[in-house]
Amino acid sequence: MRLPEALRADIAREGESGYPYECCGLVLGREDPEGVRLAVSLVRTNNSREGEDRRRRFVIEPGDFLRAEAEAGALGLGVLGIYHSHPDHPPIPSAHDLAHALPFFSYLIVGVEKGEAKELTCWLLRADRTGFDPEPLEPV
Repeated sequence: MRLPEALRADIAREGESGYPYECCGLVLGREDPEGVRLAVSLVRTNNSREGEDRRRRFVIEPGDFLRAEAEAGALGLGVLGIYHSHPDHPPIPSAHDLAHALPFFSYLIVGVEKGEAKELTCWLLRADRTGFDPEPLEPV
């Protein structure tokens, strides 16, 4: 995925401001004829998970997905993926992430250690749903 530096910085800031809870949102963009994804904008969503579960889990409400799809359509874009943070954990997909992953989406995860955003990674769900493979993040 090609990710502009401004969007990378926005995801990092959101991870830091949401700390110690997981932040989440959607990535809008387009895919070129060769299948390269270009992120264009983000739709920030609330983590609607209740209580302390928000430290290790996130939920994006269906209405937020619908809003993002409408916004993407109005801009001639699509929803390419989901981003979220892992407070005080590595930015690799968890078993919970795997259980709730959808095909096609890119999954961007920012590790936030003690309130400071660190590494941002990107992942694609395998066709057989047994795990994720890394997806390179290229600066734009």
